[in-house]
Amino acid sequence: MATTALTGFSVMSLLSLGYLSCDMMSPNQVENEPGQTSNDRSPVQQPPHIIFIMTDDQGFSDIGYRSSDIRTPVLDKLAADGVKLENYYVQPICTPSRSQLITGRYQIHTGLQHSIIHSRQPNCLPFDQITLPQRLQQLGYSTHMVGKWHLGFYKKECLPTRRGFDTYLGSLTGSTNYYTYKSCDGPRVCGFDLHEGESVAWRHRDKYSTHLYTKRVRKILATHDPLSKPLFIFLSFQAVHIPLQYPEEYIYPYRKLKNAARKKYAAMVSTVDEAVHNITHDLRRYGYYKNSVLIFSTDNGGQPFSGGSNWPLRGRKGTYWEGGVRGLGFVHSPLLKKKRRVSKALVHITDWYPTLVGLAGGNESLTEGVDGYNIWEAISEGKESPRFEILHNIDPLYKHARTGSLEKGFGIWNTAIQASIRTGDWKLLTGNPGYGDWIPPPILPSFSRNYWKLEQHIKPDKSVWLFNLSGDPYERFDLSEQRPDVVKELLARLVYYNQTAVPVRYPSEDPQADPQLNGGAWVPWMRDEEENWDTSYKKENMEWKRKLKMFKSRSFFRRFNTVTMSNKI
Repeated sequence: MATTALTGFSVMSLLSLGYLSCDMMSPNQVENEPGQTSNDRSPVQQPPHIIFIMTDDQGFSDIGYRSSDIRTPVLDKLAADGVKLENYYVQPICTPSRSQLITGRYQIHTGLQHSIIHSRQPNCLPFDQITLPQRLQQLGYSTHMVGKWHLGFYKKECLPTRRGFDTYLGSLTGSTNYYTYKSCDGPRVCGFDLHEGESVAWRHRDKYSTHLYTKRVRKILATHDPLSKPLFIFLSFQAVHIPLQYPEEYIYPYRKLKNAARKKYAAMVSTVDEAVHNITHDLRRYGYYKNSVLIFSTDNGGQPFSGGSNWPLRGRKGTYWEGGVRGLGFVHSPLLKKKRRVSKALVHITDWYPTLVGLAGGNESLTEGVDGYNIWEAISEGKESPRFEILHNIDPLYKHARTGSLEKGFGIWNTAIQASIRTGDWKLLTGNPGYGDWIPPPILPSFSRNYWKLEQHIKPDKSVWLFNLSGDPYERFDLSEQRPDVVKELLARLVYYNQTAVPVRYPSEDPQADPQLNGGAWVPWMRDEEENWDTSYKKENMEWKRKLKMFKSRSFFRRFNTVTMSNKI
């Protein structure tokens, strides 16, 4: 009996991951919605429907076509039939990537150049910025966001529905439990974090977030008329960020992997792969597909401690080495003129803003002042990218390198300051760029201390590095001493950008943000006295209070602190 059950379970698991059938039109495995029929009407000439899918902490090598141990048949097929972006850059951590996607501006131009927006900080995306969804609304789009926000929520004006999205379902903070939606900002400061519109979504508790978010996107696709107005959906998955949680059926195909974190991580990637299968199935089913553009992007490099892999790139999440900023991305669309190819065009996450506004029919005046470029012709037609340079960041608040100085920067730039820039094939780093080793794929059962030091090449007296990425994409050969002329040119570019920077906005934490003062949930806490708030924010929830007491156990916080320290930037 046990053998029979196990055999059935393995077949079901393989089916759920799409390994027995990669047909994009095969039935959905997460949910069934009977009674729906395909929309067979031919789409009229209108701007394309845009589906932007972002994953959280998915490493450069954490996809089937780059990995031998992670299976993503749907993502592989979409990428193979579209355009793989092999020279694509994001930011090293969550908030910076999201802010640059939404505004099209470098961090130095929004005041978000340091770290992330923490849950208790009275900070959010600057109100003077016109966001990408606001531009698309102006151009006639119906705009929807599903998933992780992480761009601040201390005031109601910061919420997604106030920044250009018609609807929203997701989490406002940086990390939550995938089932209970508990989010902690340090020990003893925990609360519920799932929101629908501008209300707390208590009713969705205990639903696995990847499945919940997929179901919401499918509902949007099923209820919107693709011929009435174009659609923009920003699906910002929580996966594959820690905690490593997954429905049990997804772990079975990875039962032979020895590393426990990698096994769990791979199962979570598979839930994303299945989710994208279900979404693309409905794009076809309801008549969107022929006039759609699907963009898939990670937000930053992977975290090896949590099962991710950026190998053979150097570094990891939270660093300005290639492993932290070189992103996983591709574009899939019937509108591409040259498909089934790999693009080496230089692309940065800020480029999506002017590119998507351009696809939506907007003129250049709508993107004046942004740091991104319209790279659609480079992606669709294979033309040369208009981008030649990327400012990865300048962070004056990050811990200064002890050995850096203005003198070591030739009197041009203080090399103690954390900064990084790429111009052409040259990449310069100054200050402390973060953990800089090459971390092999997680194939051993556990990580020993020596595993992290297999290739430890950081010199303690260094504060300047220079690499030619065309011949050295893995940053193994520092040329800063051989080419001081190039170093000086790139230092001068840092000075130029720094002159355009706005002051860093990184306020102290506000104790009034504590969820226990706000009905047990993370919600906007600064408001005018006369403003009438939704009573759901103050809803008494005795079950949630009971769970909070459980979370405060000593063992829980020991585990929490271990994870927090492992991800310290």
